[in-house]
Amino acid sequence: MPETPDQPLPPTKATQRTSPKITFRFVAKWILLVLLALWLLGVIALIGLKWIDPPTTAVHMQRHLQSSIHGKPYDEHYDFVPLAEISPDFQHAVIAAEDARFYQHHGFDWDAVEKAAQDDMEGGKIRGGSTITQQLVKNIFFGTGRSFLRKGAEFTLVPVAEFVLGKQRILELYLNVVEWGPAVYGADAAARYYFHIPARSIDRQQGAELAAILPLPLKRRPGHMAHYSEIIQERMRQMGW
Repeated sequence: MPETPDQPLPPTKATQRTSPKITFRFVAKWILLVLLALWLLGVIALIGLKWIDPPTTAVHMQRHLQSSIHGKPYDEHYDFVPLAEISPDFQHAVIAAEDARFYQHHGFDWDAVEKAAQDDMEGGKIRGGSTITQQLVKNIFFGTGRSFLRKGAEFTLVPVAEFVLGKQRILELYLNVVEWGPAVYGADAAARYYFHIPARSIDRQQGAELAAILPLPLKRRPGHMAHYSEIIQERMRQMGW
């Protein structure tokens, strides 16, 4: 009797394997989970910054990388000093220049945003609408790049920074990490780099000249900002400083 070939056995439940289906909903879910995890890391970092001075920031790392790519030397000037070691004139000049309602708002100054947009349309813009808190969050976490994703993340972290850090710590962090020139970060480094004195010795005019370069720190120099520094000093007078 001729032999019949063995018939393949039907697959059992144990041997059956189904290929996972990657759907839009699946991908979107994981993207949202990753973004949420990153946001939570940002919140944890902000909590830590209440007591810990940052050793570096996203802007510092970005500039270092750019220098390496272009084969340029990078000699970083960055020394974190307590707020008490930055002269009141220096502090007031920066607030007057960058965020006049710093002590009144809760992270966003919608009036300043509206005025900045109007000035931009009229071609007379000399300052943006971002608050000191917004600029701090951007400097620490996101660098100088622009995107809707970055803006969205910044929008959610700014209220956290205001709640966790408080105004004085926000100001202290900002003054110490903000970019003031090529590889020059922080008020004390800027004071020593441009005027060869510590930040605690900066007077009213010097503070206004240093504050005047903040919008474009890689292009502006204190000695070339006489007109804008006068505007800043007038704002200081109007604010009672």
